[in-house]
Amino acid sequence: MSWLCLAALLACSAQAATPSASAKAGPKAAAKSPPKPAPKNNNARARLDLGPLCAKLSPRLPGVSQQDCKSSGLLAASASSRSGVPILYKDQAAKAKNPVRVLLLGGIHGDELTASAIVFQWMRWLQTPQAQAFQWRVAPLVNPDGLLAAKPKRMNASGIDLNRNFPTPNWKSETQQYWVKKTGSDPRRFPGNQPLSEPESRWVHDQIERFKPHVVISVHAPFGVLDFDGPSEPPQRFGRLLFNPVGVYPGSLGNYLGVQRKLPIVTIELPNSLEMPPPPEVQRIWQDMLVWMRNNIHPVAAKPAKAAKNLKPGKSVAAAKPPAGKAVVKSKPSQSGN
Repeated sequence: MSWLCLAALLACSAQAATPSASAKAGPKAAAKSPPKPAPKNNNARARLDLGPLCAKLSPRLPGVSQQDCKSSGLLAASASSRSGVPILYKDQAAKAKNPVRVLLLGGIHGDELTASAIVFQWMRWLQTPQAQAFQWRVAPLVNPDGLLAAKPKRMNASGIDLNRNFPTPNWKSETQQYWVKKTGSDPRRFPGNQPLSEPESRWVHDQIERFKPHVVISVHAPFGVLDFDGPSEPPQRFGRLLFNPVGVYPGSLGNYLGVQRKLPIVTIELPNSLEMPPPPEVQRIWQDMLVWMRNNIHPVAAKPAKAAKNLKPGKSVAAAKPPAGKAVVKSKPSQSGN
């Protein structure tokens, strides 16, 4: 049975098993006034039994047991992957008033196993006092098709690199030209034939519009650095990871959000895509991230920094103009990118 059929069956059974408000109150209450419709949530669908999916995910995710996955509180979004696997997410409300909204994404590339696994581990700490200062939307595995392939792969089931599928300016000409000339038409980095052609990239785009985050954290591997695009002060260090821009590429999420929309986005590049950092390092990265957001991201955004003029693919805005008084270690951007 496909994941699409399973999700549909579960949704129908959930609806059939849940009594309506009028049925609970009895026929007299129903006669008095019709029940009020529930608030519409365009992002969520019926709660999914995570057991079968977690049984497939856990062997691929280092340090994440089936029980960790099942007890994570994840919901199935209204969107699914190209092959019908539900995109899982979790919302965590803040205790603070007027909180910073954080969109935390993992697993945009399916062969970066640790990029999903570390987000699953961080989700355990969402209810700590430091984390409750923020409002969270967390999607630990944006590209389930890539992770669950016979051999985990960077692309989704359509063979498209989701991190080249976002609508940056001149997308059609720039992404195709970069793909052909810079990557040698590497199939692992195919951007697709049009922006937002994939359900997974469309879902991320929809979260930007609906959740309206003040900052986005996207986890990748295996460059072992921090990257940053957009206004605000770049983070200089999360754990052992140092700020060292890897570049901006046509169709990438960093380009689309940080350069075009002036929305701060941190790309965490773990040092290994298969092996997790030691537990103390996992915690240090998390704690340093919280401190940086508390000090630099605010509900009322500061005046956006101007994007660097004539920015060429492969050059970071943060690298083009380093923060005052801070030294930026420059490196030659990789043609592959994150």
